[in-house]
Amino acid sequence: MPAKPASSRIRNAKPPQPPTKAPRARPAVTKSRPASSPVWVFGYGSLMWNPGFPFRVREAALTRGWHRAFCVYSHVWRGTPERPGLVLGLDRGGSCRGIAFAIDPKDEADVLAYLDERERVTNVYVRKRLAVDLATGGTVRAWSYVADRAHPQYAGKLAPEHAATLIAHGVGRGGPNPEYLENTIQHLDQLGIPEGPLHRLRDRVRRLALP
Repeated sequence: MPAKPASSRIRNAKPPQPPTKAPRARPAVTKSRPASSPVWVFGYGSLMWNPGFPFRVREAALTRGWHRAFCVYSHVWRGTPERPGLVLGLDRGGSCRGIAFAIDPKDEADVLAYLDERERVTNVYVRKRLAVDLATGGTVRAWSYVADRAHPQYAGKLAPEHAATLIAHGVGRGGPNPEYLENTIQHLDQLGIPEGPLHRLRDRVRRLALP
């Protein structure tokens, strides 16, 4: 399949069909750390309020060089290949406030296997270890899922009206796309994480829903 260019220029083209999902190998665990040290996972979307795995500690955190954006076409949970929706991804540039979870080292393989199944349905996300600054002090390396710019479902920076139109009309297995946007903003507000661009996107989507 042809790769998407790595630029962030505005695009409106509809993406091609998603690739066939291949069997997933069991994740390799972190080896370069003491056995008693926790393993960290960084969440920037629904993982923040719905992790779905056991953890020792959760705390506010910041990663630099990446930002939260509706930059991924959804062909499954909030849209279809024929009428894609948009969902969050972690894209290059800027910074992103989120939640870091410390997990027991013995749970790492199981947690990563669970997250791979949850986040990589069509392999549009790549699991990477990022430098994350903890609110309590210190920097750790944390697993997270970033948007793969070479994947056909990478949307990049779409024109605001086009992005709003995709979200307004997207529906998938997880329900309507506008519901996902509203839920995301509600939780970010509750966590004290201001996201002006997402509020402006929500306003556009709401206007499209008016009679």
